[in-house]
Amino acid sequence: MTRDSFAEALRGFGPAGIIAILVIVLSGTTLVAGVAIPLGALLALGWARASRTRWSDLGYAQPRNWLTTAIAGVALGVVLKLGMKSIVMPLLGAEPINTAYQYLVGNRALLPAAIWAMVVAGFGEETVFRGFLFERLRRLLGTSRAASTAIVVLTSALFGVAHYANQGLDGAVHAGITGAVFGTMYVISGRIWMPMIAHAAFDLTALWIIYWDLESRVAHLVFK
Repeated sequence: MTRDSFAEALRGFGPAGIIAILVIVLSGTTLVAGVAIPLGALLALGWARASRTRWSDLGYAQPRNWLTTAIAGVALGVVLKLGMKSIVMPLLGAEPINTAYQYLVGNRALLPAAIWAMVVAGFGEETVFRGFLFERLRRLLGTSRAASTAIVVLTSALFGVAHYANQGLDGAVHAGITGAVFGTMYVISGRIWMPMIAHAAFDLTALWIIYWDLESRVAHLVFK
């Protein structure tokens, strides 16, 4: 197989293309000596190179203004997390405490690794679930408004399912809703940076709430 034919096979939806999608999506983030490595995202970028797909097709295009993008991304991420924790999830009857991450409460020894993992999640999960999967699904469904809506719904549902194993139903619902918000950001901006920064800020805010044992307090800010 020539390099051109291999690239074409990776871009297509035959065996090579399907296998590439499954490997990238299922790889996720892995731990190496306790350090989070965004394997899925790295494979997605490697796929782009091997398939001769432009990185801009995965959202890696220069933003109109880096500073505005960074500030807006951080603000949106923080506000979204606080809103999800204090309003949305309580309305859905979720438990105020995320038991999956209680080991991080006051755990200074794990804090550096946890901060790194939150930053990696912003890069890794947005690259895979927004950048890569949007590119793949747009090739199948097109770029119309209806197609974009369907893609946001599909990727958000998959994002939720990916969080079910370690966070249960509440975590899956939480991830599905936030995935829809990040997906909508991506559709509007056409670039990966704002949802990526917002995602990292969202996760870092969650870590801050957990580390300082503020989950229950924040969850009852609005509904006592």
